[in-house]
Amino acid sequence: MPQTTTFRAKVPARRLKRANATLQKLGLSTEQVFNMLLAQIELHKGLPFQVSLAPRPVLSAEEQADEWNQAYGPY
Repeated sequence: MPQTTTFRAKVPARRLKRANATLQKLGLSTEQVFNMLLAQIELHKGLPFQVSLAPRPVLSAEEQADEWNQAYGPY
């Protein structure tokens, strides 16, 4: 069995309650999701999502369709 450690974090109570409600619907616990996040950080060697102060540019319908097709294939 792998060695584990306890991690504590302060988060707004309302945020945790709402997040846990969503996670419960997905059949996941906070601990599982936190472990998944850490695994993705390890895998990507950084955050698994973009962090930016700049707003994302608004895409035209055609540009959105192109991005969708690249990510998920044709409709």
